[in-house]
Amino acid sequence: MPHLIPSAYRPLLADRSFRRLILGFCVSYLGDGMSFVAVAWLAIELAPQGTVGLWVGGSVAAYVLPGVVGALVFGRRLRRMTPKRLLLADNIVRGVFLGAIPLAWLAGFLTLPLYVGLLAISSLLHAWGNAGKYTLLAEILPKEQRLAANTLVSSLNFAATIAGPAIAGVLVTYISSALVLGLDALTYVFLAVLIARLRLPTSAHVSPIDRTAARGGLTLLRSHPELLGLLALTWFFNLLYGPVEVALPLHVIDDLNGSGTLLGLYWTLFGVGAVLGGLTVGVLQRLPLWPVTISIVAAWGLLLLPFGFDAPTVVTLVSFALGGAIYGPFVALSVTLMQEKSPPQHLAALLAARSAVLLTASPLGTALGGPLATTLGPRMTLGASGLATVMLGVIACVLLLARHNGTGYRAESRKA
Repeated sequence: MPHLIPSAYRPLLADRSFRRLILGFCVSYLGDGMSFVAVAWLAIELAPQGTVGLWVGGSVAAYVLPGVVGALVFGRRLRRMTPKRLLLADNIVRGVFLGAIPLAWLAGFLTLPLYVGLLAISSLLHAWGNAGKYTLLAEILPKEQRLAANTLVSSLNFAATIAGPAIAGVLVTYISSALVLGLDALTYVFLAVLIARLRLPTSAHVSPIDRTAARGGLTLLRSHPELLGLLALTWFFNLLYGPVEVALPLHVIDDLNGSGTLLGLYWTLFGVGAVLGGLTVGVLQRLPLWPVTISIVAAWGLLLLPFGFDAPTVVTLVSFALGGAIYGPFVALSVTLMQEKSPPQHLAALLAARSAVLLTASPLGTALGGPLATTLGPRMTLGASGLATVMLGVIACVLLLARHNGTGYRAESRKA
């Protein structure tokens, strides 16, 4: 069996601490995969007629957007915590407040404002938890193993969207979306217990988060134009992705007259593509970062266009699966670049700043997705998102060529 595992991943899986982290991530990611469907579906069940799109957008945004506030407001308290403690704190908060949702539903007093509020509180430490996760990986693993590790972690996240939405699609149809969120809460509790019991290898120099925190990380980014440019591209990419999470469930309900099972199938196929695409890139040692990232942006946009042209359901299912294969490697590539280009003492601050900035993008797009879906319709919203993303890729390509030609011109001038 070991010979079936690509050589890039064998050293990672031989590390006991890394294997334990992967186990915890797998379980937690499965819960997140179920929440892809459940968060939006519960809002659909609770919202009055005529306001469904707005409440779906607000609920999905509340699930992640307050992490930006937590990244900045709690920086003074959290910046000296070790990555392990940050992960633990994030998972405890997630587990407690997500777990309160099914309890309130069972008691009969779950209202839309309470639902959105619980989702918002559950996400307050998400930016710091995410920064702690990738900082911990960077510190316990040598540089040459980071791309493979980041790819494996992000691929497992996408793999959870294979089983998670499929399971959630059945559960929200036949049981309750509130109980699905309760299951997600339990997965966070499981990961918190595992992290609390994790013993890091003595060779790992896990240091507290840098004093600059997220706010200082934003300042540091200004002195790294390459990282700042990548962050800008990623922000707009995530912004234009945001409406998809609102428009897709509404497309399934309004345009296709489908059920939660069909919505789960869309996300499952997306997850299959993302895992295959991510793991394939993970075995590669060197990649031209900018051409690959820009190609991912443009190709993802192209694969959303069939929704706008009212293509048959089977075509959009295939297109969404291919879109997952394109989208999958993006996170690992961008995080790996941040790890490699950042000074070690500033890595956590830069990652926290990255998480804080990016947490504003997709939720903002999601919040805009509600009014867009109400005005344009779900199908046209998906198509418009795809077209705008293609335009983003074209603009980024033009800027890259201009920068490359300018650099080449300056180099020639110096030689002369």
